[in-house]
Amino acid sequence: MTLYDAIFERHSVRDYLEQPFPREIRYDLGEKADDISEEGDLNVQLVIGEKEAFSGINSYGRFHGAQNYFIMIGRKSPDLDMRIGYYGEKLVLFLQTLGLNSCWVGMTYKKVPAAYRLCDDEKIVCVIAFGYGKTSGVRHRIKTVSQVSNASEKTPEWFLKGVEAALLAPTALNQQKFSFEYMGEGENGKGLVRAQRGFSIFGYTKIDLGIAMLHFELGAGKDNFEWV
Repeated sequence: MTLYDAIFERHSVRDYLEQPFPREIRYDLGEKADDISEEGDLNVQLVIGEKEAFSGINSYGRFHGAQNYFIMIGRKSPDLDMRIGYYGEKLVLFLQTLGLNSCWVGMTYKKVPAAYRLCDDEKIVCVIAFGYGKTSGVRHRIKTVSQVSNASEKTPEWFLKGVEAALLAPTALNQQKFSFEYMGEGENGKGLVRAQRGFSIFGYTKIDLGIAMLHFELGAGKDNFEWV
């Protein structure tokens, strides 16, 4: 399964089996966290078998059996949340290729200081819970292509595929506060695309936009366009 394939298979899951991972999967998870940290200039930390972070949660997004997660950490900067979304979704889709389920978690978890290391100039943005789900999750209602883009019969086919992939991106409270605009071709013949986030009283739109941008790239093909 490729990351693009995983887009269509992956849904948010909050109920997990208390099933241990084989040794090779634990190794792959640690390696991937290191790779994503280097690629995205982040400090992603892997936590396995820690049950306190998701205990006693009674608000939206209640979890059961969750004890494995990635802590998404980075140095404070204006683009940190967007990078967390983009590179964190690479982790989420990678988990799906391993046969694991996952869920982005913004607020409904407790920070357990013994589970991570944090430098003075860093912050925890969110976590990604994962494991063997009791179910594979379900697909939620999504917006239409016309609601989030200017795709038409005049825009390239790759742009439409990018938007369709972006519409399958997970967002906080399923709000999908993002949009994509095709802006013609650049001097090098590649398409020009602008991605924007909308306003939400719930926040998390920068993270959501980063996630959606990765999905768009996987659907459209990075060789076909450049971000404006």
